[in-house]
Amino acid sequence: MMNITTVKASLFSFGLMFFCNALAEDVPAEIKTRLDATVPGYDANSIKATPISGLYEFIADGRVLYISADGRYIVSGNVIDMENKQNLTEMTQQKVTKKIIDAYDEKKMIIFSPKGETKHTITVFTDVDCPYCSMLHKEVPRLNEAGIAVRYLMYPRAGAGSPTFNKSVSAWCNKDQKTAITIAKEGGVVEDKTCENPVQEQFDLGQSIGVTGTPTLVLESGKILPGFVPAAQLIGLLNGQS
Repeated sequence: MMNITTVKASLFSFGLMFFCNALAEDVPAEIKTRLDATVPGYDANSIKATPISGLYEFIADGRVLYISADGRYIVSGNVIDMENKQNLTEMTQQKVTKKIIDAYDEKKMIIFSPKGETKHTITVFTDVDCPYCSMLHKEVPRLNEAGIAVRYLMYPRAGAGSPTFNKSVSAWCNKDQKTAITIAKEGGVVEDKTCENPVQEQFDLGQSIGVTGTPTLVLESGKILPGFVPAAQLIGLLNGQS
């Protein structure tokens, strides 16, 4: 005879199976057929209905996209709930970005850490020849003093083979990475070096989450802040004061 625990477990399993099947049935077959044919690498588990009738959300290459119920139209853009004043696309994108950044190996980053407790961490896509990146780098000591760790990922905007790309490789391959990237950002000469490095990988990573310029800051929540942000403003934002 089945005991009450077994019965509850069976009912739960049946309910969960029914719920998952219901969700699958809610997604029109035309959507998966079209995505299978035209969007390689999309996340099949990410397809879900939006508050807009006939429009479905899905994730591809780290980006939030939308597709019509008949699978004919794919839309890239923001869905904003005017009643609740919420950017629904941004909310989903933050979760996707956070997952991508959290999964990246921290050993491949150049990190400026606080001497004491680390209260917050920001991840910065940087170009060693970018003036605004240099401005942000000068704010790093103040950020560290406030308990904020700064993790750099290389994003040479000119791409592979450019002088900036090669300089990024030299800085990353230097025995003292933090000194080397500081010299590079100050316009100094960094000794040419080469080694197995993640510069192209980090550039591709940035593109996958929509980085187009530098610096681009990624907060712990996955929120992206494009451009230079003064230390005082950033500290206030991270501490929830603004």
